[in-house]
Amino acid sequence: MSSRKDLANAIRVLSMDAVQKANSGHPGAPMGMADIAEVLWRDFLKHNPSNPDWADRDRFILSNGHGSMLLYSLLHLSGYDLSIDDLKNFRQLHSRTPGHPEFGYAPGVETTTGPLGQGITNAVGMAIAEKALAAQFNRPGHDIVDHFTYVFMGDGCLMEGISHEACSLAGTLGLGKLVAFWDDNGISIDGEVEGWFSDDTPKRFESYGWHVIADVDGHDAAAISAAIAEAKANTNQPTLICTKTIIGYGSPNKSGSHDCHGAPLGDAEIQASREFLGWDKPAFEIPTDIQQAWDCNDKGQQAESAWNAKMDAYKTAHPELAAEFARRQAGELPAEWAEKTDAIIQELQASPANIASRKASQNAIEAFGPMLPEFMGGSADLAGSNLTLWSGSKGLEAKDASGNYVFYGVREFGMSAIMNGIALHKGFVPYGATFLMFMEYARNAVRMAALMKQRSIFVYTHDSIGLGEDGPTHQPVEQIASLRQTPNMSTWRPCDQVESAIAWKAAIERKDGPTSLIFSRQNLTQQPRDAAQLANAAKGGYVLVDCQGTPDVILIATGSEVGITVEAATELTAQGRKVRVVSMPNTNVFDQQSADYQESVLPASVTKRVAIEAGIADFWYKYVGFGGKIIGMTTFGESAPAGELFKMFGFTSDNIVATANSLL
Repeated sequence: MSSRKDLANAIRVLSMDAVQKANSGHPGAPMGMADIAEVLWRDFLKHNPSNPDWADRDRFILSNGHGSMLLYSLLHLSGYDLSIDDLKNFRQLHSRTPGHPEFGYAPGVETTTGPLGQGITNAVGMAIAEKALAAQFNRPGHDIVDHFTYVFMGDGCLMEGISHEACSLAGTLGLGKLVAFWDDNGISIDGEVEGWFSDDTPKRFESYGWHVIADVDGHDAAAISAAIAEAKANTNQPTLICTKTIIGYGSPNKSGSHDCHGAPLGDAEIQASREFLGWDKPAFEIPTDIQQAWDCNDKGQQAESAWNAKMDAYKTAHPELAAEFARRQAGELPAEWAEKTDAIIQELQASPANIASRKASQNAIEAFGPMLPEFMGGSADLAGSNLTLWSGSKGLEAKDASGNYVFYGVREFGMSAIMNGIALHKGFVPYGATFLMFMEYARNAVRMAALMKQRSIFVYTHDSIGLGEDGPTHQPVEQIASLRQTPNMSTWRPCDQVESAIAWKAAIERKDGPTSLIFSRQNLTQQPRDAAQLANAAKGGYVLVDCQGTPDVILIATGSEVGITVEAATELTAQGRKVRVVSMPNTNVFDQQSADYQESVLPASVTKRVAIEAGIADFWYKYVGFGGKIIGMTTFGESAPAGELFKMFGFTSDNIVATANSLL
């Protein structure tokens, strides 16, 4: 019978062999955490390798994602559809085993990790989703949502500021089914961390309200098992298990040093490690008895079958709830969604209101929210400015998790990565808000949402120099262009309440990526539209004002600049010019339209074009060409009332008229 050390050593040899074959990677963390992983995955983790997406599985997150071979070894050994050839192809082109765990490449990888600190933060989101979903759906005698979220993290994750944001909130919310393992090995890429990381980590987490289990020997299976059992017994607090490990354990000459952190061990050291571990098999060969001892398929199928029996009983006792649970897990929208939302948008067009688009956004949430129990909203301490609260909002609390709104506090980065975790978990459509300028604090989490193609909705208000007196520190300039140019991101900047509702509808319906919704602080004039224009607005760009025959000039605008552009078009028309105004609330969506549609809006024959947007000017050359003109920002803003700033930087109908005439 295989010993626990033999089972853990299977992880070690697979990890060091794959890194060596790739001549690239991080063997230290997988070798150091192998004993912890063996105990967790074989004795505690509730999962089914034959159905990696089972709704009530425990989630496992490798936040220190550079140690990806640890996860790939675990998936292969426990019976997931990840072959030994996949492990041999580690870090190669089109591999299912990329350098860092990537969501969607291999079954069992719950999230993309690599940027340190985001894995633990995704895990906080998953734990929030589990707790909220359980509160909303579980009934006496029917605990259909009942799983844990386990996280491995290293010193790097704890040094990143985002871990402070997320773990502080996790303690406040009492996420008792979140269990994190700190790989306390004292080593990072630059060497021994005591010179730059001397925090008292246990006290830090105790101050957050976590249950802390300190001084666990990360190479003692009995101690690890006892710690996990203790953690699971406390469902009122998240738990940090502090495991003292030796990085690269098993490497006789490199373990315990940064030499094994981020580089292959080398052939000679791998041979020495095999001798030290008592492993006499060649590279990538796992003895049959060890492979059989690792296989979790039978146990996983039994666990899922038991849950299926619970679900059958739940369906009998609560058929409507069961159907709603299934709908939300599938990510499907409610019946009659399209019909009802179209009616709401048509009513908005028929009932003009000159309001800030941030207020229009709140109205859209108010209108759509009652149809969407899966909404999980939030704001980074700016709800009164972002206007993300609506009449159906209920805050999530430690003692009552049945709510649908997270008060994130001043944690933009944490909020955004937590939203990604909520989206990955399934059962909710998360949205969270801050000022557009402070997207910069969260930029990498926003990028990760796009990289993973998750249904996170980022709400950004105070969208330009139009916010006025707060000055350039708060006035976004380059942020809209940055979001538009992010692959898989869909970025809306609507010009009135109608386009705002259309943007929200599109964001909610989108399943293959995140959406950024960008709203104004100042009031905007609602534009008239016929039925065709209303339909075309959802295509990202459309003709809002037109002329007879071929235009002399096309004016392209977004957001708050559409109103003054329409005014300029009226003046140009009075001067005898033939003018077309194109409202382009979403360049990403417009770029996805057919060539014929794009030509119908921006005919190639009309080269006289002016783009108007209170954002970075350079973005617009792709639409106006180098022969066109752009009224945009080339500097940061200033502190002054919005009207004065718009005049100073040329966002006036008079300047638009003059610019268009300079082309003509």
